Amino acid sequence: MRNFFTNFLQRLEINFYKFNGNGNGKRPVPELPKSGLRFESLSLDNSPSTTLESKTQIDIAISRAQQYILGEQSESDGHWVGILEADTTVTSDYIMLMHFLGKVDKEKQQKAANLILGHQLPDGGWNIYYGGPSEISASVKAYFALKLAGYSANEPFMQKAKKCILDMGGIMKTNCFTKIYLAMFGQVDWRAVPAIPAEMILFPPGFYFSIYEMSYWSRCIVVPLSIAIDRKPRIPVGDDLIQELYLIPRDKVFYRIKRDDSLFSWRNFFIDADSIFRRYEQHPIKFIRKIALKRAEKWMLEHMEKSGGTGAIWPSIINSIFAMKCLGYPDDHPAMLSQLKAVEALVVYEGDTLYLQPCVSPVWDTAWAVIALHESGIPSTHPALQKAGQWLISKEVRNFGDWALKCKVEEPSGWYFQYANEFFPDTDDSAAVLMALQRVSLPESSNKEKAFLRGLRWIQAMQCDDGGWGAFDRNNNKTLLNYIPFADFNALLDQSTSDVTARCIDFLGCIGFSRTYKNVKKAIELLKKEQERDGSWFGRWGANYIYGTWSVLSGLTSVGENANEPYIKKAAEWLKSVQNADGGWGETIKSYDDPSLRAVGNSTSSQTAWALMALFYAGEVSSNTVKRGIEFLLTKQNEDGSWDENEFTATGFPKVFYLKYHMYRNYFPLYALGKYRNLIQKL
Repeated sequence: MRNFFTNFLQRLEINFYKFNGNGNGKRPVPELPKSGLRFESLSLDNSPSTTLESKTQIDIAISRAQQYILGEQSESDGHWVGILEADTTVTSDYIMLMHFLGKVDKEKQQKAANLILGHQLPDGGWNIYYGGPSEISASVKAYFALKLAGYSANEPFMQKAKKCILDMGGIMKTNCFTKIYLAMFGQVDWRAVPAIPAEMILFPPGFYFSIYEMSYWSRCIVVPLSIAIDRKPRIPVGDDLIQELYLIPRDKVFYRIKRDDSLFSWRNFFIDADSIFRRYEQHPIKFIRKIALKRAEKWMLEHMEKSGGTGAIWPSIINSIFAMKCLGYPDDHPAMLSQLKAVEALVVYEGDTLYLQPCVSPVWDTAWAVIALHESGIPSTHPALQKAGQWLISKEVRNFGDWALKCKVEEPSGWYFQYANEFFPDTDDSAAVLMALQRVSLPESSNKEKAFLRGLRWIQAMQCDDGGWGAFDRNNNKTLLNYIPFADFNALLDQSTSDVTARCIDFLGCIGFSRTYKNVKKAIELLKKEQERDGSWFGRWGANYIYGTWSVLSGLTSVGENANEPYIKKAAEWLKSVQNADGGWGETIKSYDDPSLRAVGNSTSSQTAWALMALFYAGEVSSNTVKRGIEFLLTKQNEDGSWDENEFTATGFPKVFYLKYHMYRNYFPLYALGKYRNLIQKL
C-alpha cells in the first residue's frame, strides 16, 4: 500500500515546491518520505474497558465529553459548528445597517440594543473581550447604536457612557473604520477619514501597493469601502446626534494626522501621501476614477460568488451592502439579497437579545471535533466520524482564488473556515481538515484519496520564502504597508506566523515527512528564530503564548524533533512555571498589549488543554504538573460532559478584535484527556 501511494504521488509530482525569489513557482523536484506517505486512516483503538466497574475517573470524563460533542453534531450532514462570539461592535453595526437601509425592524433593533446594554461595563464603556477594559471605538459605536435605537442622552447609563468616552479622548480617538461609518451618518466630517482611493484596484498584482499585497480580509474590506467613500453617503439621522462625544467643539477639530518628530520616517511618508490623496479625492481624474470604480464593483461582485457573503466575514459583507446602495442597486437585486441573507445567517438569538457573529466556523470546528473524538477512542469507522469526513470532503475548494496569483499549482484545493468561501481557503483549516481526514475510514467512492493528495500539494505550494506559512496568502509580507493610515486595525498583512507554520508541519509529520526534509527544516529554523526568550511562542490566532507554544511543540514533535532539545525543554519549563495554583492554565487577552502578562489569567478549560498537550509533546506525561492539570479538567467538567468558559481565547486581529469559539471549551479538553490516557497506557 505504501509503495503504491509513493509511486502514485511521484507520478502526480506531489512534493515540496522550490520557489525562486520573485514568488513564481518552478517545476517541482520530487521529495517524499523514504518509507512512503502515511495516507491510510489511523486505526487507534483507544477505548477503555467497557464494564462500568473498570472505568476510571478519566474514562468517565472522556465518555461524558464524547457523548456531549456527539450530541452537538448536525443530524442532517454530520458537521459541527459552535457559536463564534465577538464584542458588541458587530451588533452595533447591525443597528447602523438597518438605519442605513432605511428598514428598521423594531423588534430586532430592541433585542440588539438589549444585548449592547447588557454588556455595558460599570465605568460606562464597552470592551472588546470578556474581562477587558473599556475601549474607545467599541464604546462610541455602542453609544451611537443606542442613540439610533431611540435612547436619550439623558438616560443615566448614557450619561455614564458619555463620561467614559470623553475620559478616553472622545470620538476623534476612534479607529479609521469607525470614523468611516460615522461619517456616512454625518456624525464626523469626511475630512476625518484617511484616503482609500478606488484607484488602488488598478495596480497590477506584484506591484508593491497592489490590493493583493494586503491580507485577504483587508482587500475584502477595502475594495467595497473605496466605492462607498467615493460616493460619501450621508444618511439623515441628525448631524449632531452624538455631538456630546467630542472633546472639543466639532467645528474646532483639526483633521490633519499628526506627524512624528523625525526628519524622515515611513510613518511621516505615508501621512504626507495620505494628505496628497485626500486632496486628489476632492478632484479625481474622472475617467480614471470611473474605470477604477467599475473595476472595484466587478471585483466585489465576483468575490460574492460561492461565498457566504463577500469574503464570508462581517466587515466585508456590510461594506459591500454600503457600496451597492451607493451605486444605486435596488433592494431586490440578487447581489443585494445575497448579502442581506448572509447578514441574517450570522444572527444569534438568546432570549430578549440578539447578537451577530463576525463569521461562522463549521469547517474548523468539525475538523477539531473529529480529531478529539478519534484521539479519545471513537473508532475511525464510527458513523459520526464517517459522516463528518464526507462533509469535510465536500468543502474542498475546487476553483482558483486570489491565492493563485502567488501559488502555482495545477489543481486548486484547500479548505476554508466557513460554510462557503471559495476564493479564500486557508492553510490552518486545510492542515486541520487533512489531519482529521487521516483519522476517518471512508469508502473509495468518497474521493478521499484525491482530495487528500490535492490538499497536500496545495499546502506544500503555499509555503512562504521565509520557510513559514501565512493563513490565506503566500509571501504577504510587505511590512511598510502597515504605515498606511487606514491600516490602524493592526492586521493589513498575512505574514508567516508560528502557529500556522507549526500546524502545517504537524500535518506533514502525520503523513511521514520528517525534520530532515529541506522545507521542513526551513520551517523549523523559522520557528527557532520566533521563540521568545522565556521559551514560549506568540499565538497569532489564539490567546496567546500558551496557544502558540502548544501549536509549535505539536508541529515539532510530529516531524520528529527530539523532545530533549534544549529549546523544547525550555518551552516545557516555561509552561510548568506559569501553571496556576488551581492546576490549570489561563492567559488574558491583555498579553497582546503587554507581553509581561503572557500566561497570566484565570484558568480556562481550552488553555489548560493546550498547555497539557504542549507538555505531552515535550515528554512530560507523569509529572506532578501534568497530574494537577488533568485534575483541573476533571473537577471542572459539568455533569453533561461539557466545560464552562467565559473568557475569549481566540484572536481576529491582535490588539483590535478578539473571538470566543464556544466549542473550544469542549473539544480541546477532550483531545487532551484522550491523548493523556493513550500515553499513560503505554508507560
